Amino acid sequence: MITALVRTLILYFFIMIGLRLMGKRQIGELEPGELVLTMMISDLATVPMQDFGIPLLSGIIPILTLLSASMILSQLSLRNLRFRKLLCGTPAVLIRDGVLQQSAMKKNRYTLDELLEELRGQGFSSIEAVKYAVLENSGQLSVFPWNRVQPPTAAQLNLKLKDDVTLPVILINDGRILSKNLEAHGRDEAWLRQILPRYHVTSPADVFLMTIDEQGNILCIPKEQEADA
Repeated sequence: MITALVRTLILYFFIMIGLRLMGKRQIGELEPGELVLTMMISDLATVPMQDFGIPLLSGIIPILTLLSASMILSQLSLRNLRFRKLLCGTPAVLIRDGVLQQSAMKKNRYTLDELLEELRGQGFSSIEAVKYAVLENSGQLSVFPWNRVQPPTAAQLNLKLKDDVTLPVILINDGRILSKNLEAHGRDEAWLRQILPRYHVTSPADVFLMTIDEQGNILCIPKEQEADA
């Protein structure tokens, strides 16, 4: 029992570290080679987990080989555009200037039902509202509507608006103080505890979320009190 637990944990953390090296991707954003790699690694890992007669290295070495090959191919694709095109493919324009590119749809085996479903999912009820639709290498559809169907921007309306968008930083996360974020904003824990009474809390443990933006604006959300049983 302990052997199975240890082998499983070793393979789990080994695979997590390896996939982390691939970068931050969602499943729907994986390119074909990355998806194949993920599936192969999952299959290789299950064998030594289930069969204790197989040495653990028999599972780790193939996984390490695949991850190494993936990193080498990634470096080659960064340096050589032709190799990247061969490995990952190229985006396909399915709608150009409002006209369906039927040959591109057939080449990518992309049906009309799939196209209309994607357009509806992005808020477009008809093809006429779309100027360009590009099928990306990841399988995602990028849609660019005509200007006439887009809401006007502040620049188009000649409005001079103050650019007050700031990036908030978390100071307290579910009762835990993030000291590095405090230091980055020139604050310390003493300052933090001093301002807590303003938000009707006495301890960081009572705060669910506290953030501060570049202008010094603070958002504090106390924890909800649990109902008595």
